[in-house]
Amino acid sequence: MSLPPLVEPVAALSDAERLRTARHQVLAGLGELGQRRLRAAHVAVVGAGGLGAPVVLALAAAGIGTLTIIDDDDVELSNLQRQVMHRRGDVGRPKVDSAVRVAADLSPETIVRPLRSRLASDNAVDLLAGADLVIDGTDTFETRLLVAAAAERLGIPLVWGVIQEFAAQITVFWSSPPEGADAVVLADLYPEGSVGELPTCAAVGVFGALCLQAGSILAMEAIKLITGIGDPLLGRVLVIDALRAKTSEVPLRSSRARPTATSDSKPTTPHITVADLPTESEAGTLLIDVREDAEIATGMIPGATHVPLAQVLAEPSAIDPRRTVVICQAGVRARRAAEALRAVGADAVVLAGGMDAWNAALPAEAPRAREENAASGGEPAEQAPPHGAKSSPTEEFEHEATA
Repeated sequence: MSLPPLVEPVAALSDAERLRTARHQVLAGLGELGQRRLRAAHVAVVGAGGLGAPVVLALAAAGIGTLTIIDDDDVELSNLQRQVMHRRGDVGRPKVDSAVRVAADLSPETIVRPLRSRLASDNAVDLLAGADLVIDGTDTFETRLLVAAAAERLGIPLVWGVIQEFAAQITVFWSSPPEGADAVVLADLYPEGSVGELPTCAAVGVFGALCLQAGSILAMEAIKLITGIGDPLLGRVLVIDALRAKTSEVPLRSSRARPTATSDSKPTTPHITVADLPTESEAGTLLIDVREDAEIATGMIPGATHVPLAQVLAEPSAIDPRRTVVICQAGVRARRAAEALRAVGADAVVLAGGMDAWNAALPAEAPRAREENAASGGEPAEQAPPHGAKSSPTEEFEHEATA
């Protein structure tokens, strides 16, 4: 749904700025009024790395009036593969200095506020205060939680993105949106405790060109919110699969829309325990692991098929409708996937406690088997299991479960 413009426009543009942004001003829906709103806007960008760098370039070129750039890191040579606003001559210098330079080269009228600070729980609100919206380009989930909490407290929109390896997710969170729109926050996408330890990009890599694509979309979402054009990603998650050149969209429900559980309520999604798995496997039950690629590198339950959560939520009807046990790290994401599958008629249940419960139940000699499974990567997981697909053999699974 479209939303009203986030900021009031400045009275007028300078002659130089009118000429520089002429192609924006002839766009239907944006026009000269939208360009004056961009000139009035104040955007805070947290992180000047793989996502933040293209965001700064795009927003400066678009004519944003004020950019606050928050980052405490220096440029390293290995950054240049994806952090496109930095140059070889910037190595060893603060990343925020690159933002000042490129913004001045592109849009001399844009004010850049470089803050060489590490955003923390005790300063996040102060660092973001005064901004009309925030763009999160950070690279750790701990920092993303702090940014989200500060944006929620300030009541301003948070344009959010994350990249790992060849995949990206982009959405908009807003705890206090205009009337008629539901509040959607980070906890709606990643409930507390649902995210385990994630690998760094130094460990698993990141596709450099994807940073430009995702960063460009983050900038576009900010421009749409500021000017009131288009349909922002509030309540939707855009998922990019760069290897397959595919994008998909996952609806994201607001926490306000969910019924509140009472102490007498019973779980709507059935659960089974690790002890039930051998029986399920013997019966031909499908096992689906909905964790991310980096998580399954640590091992999967033998016989399970990897189908990431976003893929299940995007097209639950594509999954084999037979009896299914859904697995994640602790059970929260598995419940979301199982609910989506049950909504299209599948007999889906959740493995209570997920991989944490499975690992805790393994006997002392099992770590070797776990490592072997991790090395093999479990079952191939390129596509969701087609209708009528047969279960994988259960002998290895039964050996692991009963050894």
